[in-house]
Amino acid sequence: MDQLEEVTALCRAELSRIERKYSRYLDGSIVSEINRCAGSGNFVALDSETARLLDYAKTVFDQSDGLFDITSGVLRQAWNFKSNQLPTDDALRELCKRVGWKRVEFQGSSLHLPVAGMEIDFGGFGKEYAADRVAGLCRGAGITAGLIDLGGDVCILGAHPDGSAWQVGIRNPRDPERAMAVLPLSRGALATSGDYERFMEIDGERYCHLLDPRTGWPIRGLAGVSVVAEQCLVAGTATTVAMLKGTQGPRWLKKLGLPYLWVDAERKTGGSLWPKNAPNPGA
Repeated sequence: MDQLEEVTALCRAELSRIERKYSRYLDGSIVSEINRCAGSGNFVALDSETARLLDYAKTVFDQSDGLFDITSGVLRQAWNFKSNQLPTDDALRELCKRVGWKRVEFQGSSLHLPVAGMEIDFGGFGKEYAADRVAGLCRGAGITAGLIDLGGDVCILGAHPDGSAWQVGIRNPRDPERAMAVLPLSRGALATSGDYERFMEIDGERYCHLLDPRTGWPIRGLAGVSVVAEQCLVAGTATTVAMLKGTQGPRWLKKLGLPYLWVDAERKTGGSLWPKNAPNPGA
C-alpha cells in the first residue's frame, strides 16, 4: 500500500468514526444516547471531543442570537419536503416546546435534556467538522497540495503543484447544476448554504429546510451564502447563521469579517468574494 492509499484509508476510517459517534440515525452514537435520555433525569457523560463540539455550538448559539440551535432538529418532524403539504401552526407550536439550547442542563462534564422528546442534532456542523479532521490527517501525512470536498464543504490543503489556485464553483441557487461564480482558492476552507438543498414550492412560495427555531417556519430572504475561513467548521456555521438571519444576513457577515458572498431571493448579489465580472445568477 502506497502513501496515498494509506492516507485515504485513514481518512475513510475517520469519517466512519465521526458518523458512528455523532449520527442521530445510529442507535450507538452519543447523540442518540443523549436523546434517548431526554426527560429521564439521567445525565450522559461527555468525552472531551463531544464537550468541545457542544461548547462550540453554544458559542455559535450566542453569536447568532439563538438562531443556530442544535436542539431545533425536532422541527423536521413537521416538515416533509416531498409532500407539498404545510404543517399546521398547532403542530409547530407543540414541537417548539421541545426546542431551546438554554434549557439544556449540564452537571460537570455530563449533559441532560430536561424535556421528553427533546433532541440535539449535530447535522448543522458535523460534516464540516469531519472535513477539518480529514484535512488535518492529510496535512499530518505531509500532503501539501490537494482539495477535500465533502458534498460542497471544501478544504484546500494547498495550491496545485504548479502553484496555481483551485477553481471552486459556487452553485446558482436557482439552477444548482450551474455555477454562479468561480473562486480561486489556494488555502483555507469554503462552505455554502442555500434554500435549494431541500425545499418545496406551494403557490409560488418556497419553503426550505432551514427553519427558524423560534417559530418552526422556514427562513426567507437569502437564497445562498458562501463563506471562506481557515476552518470548514467556522465557514459552515457562518453560512448557516447568515441564512437564518435572512435579510440581515449580509450585514451580519460584513461585521463577522470573513470573506463571503450572497445571493438573495430576488437574485441580487453582494459580498467581498463576489467576482466583479460574474454574471447575475438570474441571467
